[in-house]
Amino acid sequence: MTIRPILLHPDPRLKKPAAPVAEITPDLVALARDMLETMYDAPGIGLAAPQIGVSKRLIVMDCIKDPEAEPRPMILFNPEITWASEARSSYEEGCLSIPEQYAEIERPAEVRVRWRDETGAEHEEPFSGLWATCVQHEIDHLDGKLFIDYLGPLKRQLITRKMMKLKREQARA
Repeated sequence: MTIRPILLHPDPRLKKPAAPVAEITPDLVALARDMLETMYDAPGIGLAAPQIGVSKRLIVMDCIKDPEAEPRPMILFNPEITWASEARSSYEEGCLSIPEQYAEIERPAEVRVRWRDETGAEHEEPFSGLWATCVQHEIDHLDGKLFIDYLGPLKRQLITRKMMKLKREQARA
């Protein structure tokens, strides 16, 4: 498995909607496993293929944060929200493509998601709490949307400027 470099905002590839996965190939399964490795290494709880420069509708996530608990790595090809609750919840979100920047984002408290796993089997499952926030955040990536797109223009510009400065500093290093 390979740890992949994560694209940093602003990068035009992060704003582009991802293409559906027509066929789940061994290469795509290997990519998904690399994504899990990259996510755990970062460390994060979710990662979308566009964040590593691959424009495919593929996300990985594992919202088990307790080190004593069994991890639950999930690979979701072509995930889609089939239902969202009227009830809302707010969570301080961050993003591996926007490191060390956080903001309270309000989303549906519960969602039902349909996807295919690495064997091609179809699943549909309800998510709530942190899992619901994470799956919605990652599906947003597949649609070219970042969590900062939910913020007002001033806060969004401030974070974007900080990220541009970080990218300049990394380029010099």
